[in-house]
Amino acid sequence: MARVPDMTVDTLQEADRDLLKRNIALHRALTNSPNAARAFSGLGQFIRFKSVLDPRLRELAILQVGWLARSAYEWSHHVKIGYDFGVSDDDIRALIAESAGQDTLLDPVAKLVLRAAREAYAGPGVAEPTFEALRAHFDNERLVDLVLVISFYCAVVRVLSSLDIRVEPEYQPYLDKYPLPA
Repeated sequence: MARVPDMTVDTLQEADRDLLKRNIALHRALTNSPNAARAFSGLGQFIRFKSVLDPRLRELAILQVGWLARSAYEWSHHVKIGYDFGVSDDDIRALIAESAGQDTLLDPVAKLVLRAAREAYAGPGVAEPTFEALRAHFDNERLVDLVLVISFYCAVVRVLSSLDIRVEPEYQPYLDKYPLPA
């Protein structure tokens, strides 16, 4: 059981019911604080729909954070979402291998994005050599968007863990297909 109750459309004030237009466990927990849910959702919506960062690279960065955090919720949701934005099974297998320090056939820009996500996750941020290597491929807007994506999802995995948000049954097959290491 999650640490805060799941809110439902019936338990929310009329003005806050739109917060559950995407009725997932994370949103049901966050709507315990409607204003916080709106702020959280606003950044998430920007990242998914308005960022100029290539969507496949964005999803790889998010998946890297989810993998490192061992966040079953984030990982399972973004395996599914990643498929929608061009992430392949080969990409996922390569991410897992790259995380273990193995070399893969993943394209060089994707490797840099994964490295940036690993560095930022470990803290305090993306290392200067990695940032400069990314600069050869991204303009300033894309660089900022990438750092924002990685940083936001570092926060998301901590919210998920702290609130003990569990994977919904419909996302479990993605976790079964690519289980997180113990």
